[in-house]
Amino acid sequence: MRIDTRLAKRLQKINPSSTLTITSKARKLKTEGKDVISFAAGEPDFDTPDFIKSAAVDAINAGFTKYTPTTGTPELKKLISEKFAKENGLTYTSEQIVVSCGAKHSIFNTLFVLINPGDEVLISCPYWVSYPEMVNLCEGIPRFIKTCPGNSFKMTADDVEKHIGAKTKVLILNSPSNPIGCVYSAEELKQIAEICVSKKIFIISDEIYEHIIFDKARHISIASMGEKIYNLTVTVNGLSKSHSMTGWRIGYLGAPPDISEAISRLQDHSTSNPCSISQKAAVAALSASDDFPKKMAVEFQKRRDYIIERLKNIPKLKYIFPQGAFYIFCDISKTKLDSGTFAARLLDEALVALIPGNGFGKDDYVRISFATGMKQIEEGMNRIEKWLATV
Repeated sequence: MRIDTRLAKRLQKINPSSTLTITSKARKLKTEGKDVISFAAGEPDFDTPDFIKSAAVDAINAGFTKYTPTTGTPELKKLISEKFAKENGLTYTSEQIVVSCGAKHSIFNTLFVLINPGDEVLISCPYWVSYPEMVNLCEGIPRFIKTCPGNSFKMTADDVEKHIGAKTKVLILNSPSNPIGCVYSAEELKQIAEICVSKKIFIISDEIYEHIIFDKARHISIASMGEKIYNLTVTVNGLSKSHSMTGWRIGYLGAPPDISEAISRLQDHSTSNPCSISQKAAVAALSASDDFPKKMAVEFQKRRDYIIERLKNIPKLKYIFPQGAFYIFCDISKTKLDSGTFAARLLDEALVALIPGNGFGKDDYVRISFATGMKQIEEGMNRIEKWLATV
């Protein structure tokens, strides 16, 4: 038997994560005693707040270690419903909310229940590395919307309309975005919503970076743009970024009743409930004030501003100014290197790790994460500047 016949055909289209590949190599170098500076992280470097960890410990001591309802505990879903109403102007009943094992899980579940083989999913390019791979796993077809740096790589309503075809079923929207950090305005969202309503296109709105936002930018949920777009939108969020809880694996979504019910059935027979202990921790996080997310965003903005000032003095790199998230997307075309070579050489020769843009659909860009301490950032930028002088 040939080896390639042992695995399902759907996996032949799936590529390994470029993010995990470079971070694994950087981690290996660190274990060898190398002084690696990492700008690769896709998670906040802050510790989970103590009051959240204490809630988890209390849950363990109280024996809250059994199965919960598939879609999450009533206590947690009520808090998520209140969060959507207070922060996003969205009314979702508890029955419309599904708690899953991270926002990525929520997005995959949504695609799985919406996409039939051959259905097309519109994805703005550059994109988060997992979007097209999840579409491929669901046997859909990713269709990429080309955007331009002059508009911070944001897709416009015209861009969306031009790419809609007979098989288009879903548009994925990410604001604030990874890897760009762009934030869509109310007017931009309104225009995109109008197109999707007119063409009956579903939207998966990935809002995981909602609380990491800078300057005068304001996060707006596209589902709040009226009843018609609300009925076509699945709003995805979670606690990984807002409360530095990446490893706790708690994401959630709000959706029209038929979609949430379908996702509930899927989760019944795939993962069942998210971790019971993590759900108690999530209750603590959502019951608290928003002081922690705000303080974290202030610190991230300081780091962003520092790196931007440094980049202004590095002529071989151009950057997209981020309004949110904790990444800076840099144009490396002046170096004449593709992103994979750039990242590999920088790690080998200067011991600095960052993520090549090829996994995001842009091979002439790299992603710099500022989810690391200021001392590390200063040293890392020193090394990049010195290394680029030799390239």
